[in-house]
Amino acid sequence: MGAPFKKFEAHGSGGPRIREIPMRMVLPNLVTVLAICAGLSGIRFGFEGRFEPAVVMVLLAAFLDGIDGRLARMLKATSKFGAQMDSLADIVNFGVAPALVLYAFMLDRAGSFGWIAALLFTIACGLRLARFNVLDEETDRPIWQTEYFVGVPAPAGAVLVMLPLYLSFLRLGIEPSRPVALVATGFTVLVAFLLVSRLPVYSGKSIKVPGDKVLPVILAVVLYVLLLMTYPWYTLTASVAGYLAFLPFSVRAYSRRAKREGEKVPPSDIG
Repeated sequence: MGAPFKKFEAHGSGGPRIREIPMRMVLPNLVTVLAICAGLSGIRFGFEGRFEPAVVMVLLAAFLDGIDGRLARMLKATSKFGAQMDSLADIVNFGVAPALVLYAFMLDRAGSFGWIAALLFTIACGLRLARFNVLDEETDRPIWQTEYFVGVPAPAGAVLVMLPLYLSFLRLGIEPSRPVALVATGFTVLVAFLLVSRLPVYSGKSIKVPGDKVLPVILAVVLYVLLLMTYPWYTLTASVAGYLAFLPFSVRAYSRRAKREGEKVPPSDIG
């Protein structure tokens, strides 16, 4: 992803000088930088006590971070520089930003336990991203296994960990008191372990929509987006609940697929 800075020439003692690069090569990196700006702005809003805009900015950062790689592949503008830039953006947008926003909103009321939970989540996100990069370079994995993530992916973890904020925004009487903060602390640690676990999580990359189902699928996506825009906190809460409920089915599907492929599933891959 991003601009491949391969074309350069010697320029005195000041190091190499980069030649002209097509704009299409710059666009994915620009989206990545905008994602970082959104994530850091979410942190700023959180420290200012403006938590709803903070969550929106973190979610926007996650969205932008999710499309920059696809944009790079579509424009044929992938590169090692862009991949490194994307990894740095991921740790900010999926690890640092949600952890600090959640800490400023609620976890600080749990004292040192809350800070430890925020640190664990951020570190777990970094470890998860590093493992993803390593697995992405492996070429000897069976093709069917590439349809599954190893552990909950970092973007999903960022959305999951902010569940206490969604519930608070619903005005259900959930206030950031110390008992609630301790429960949120436990949930944050749980999400951190889901990130670094060996849990097989279906990625959906290989899903192909039949021709006669395209219009209903488009309509369903539009409906979800409209619900997200109209009832954001209800929709996000339901999405988190649905995702957590989906995880056991993903493990079950992985085990069945491994048996069909005639491979033994290590216990660490399902726990």
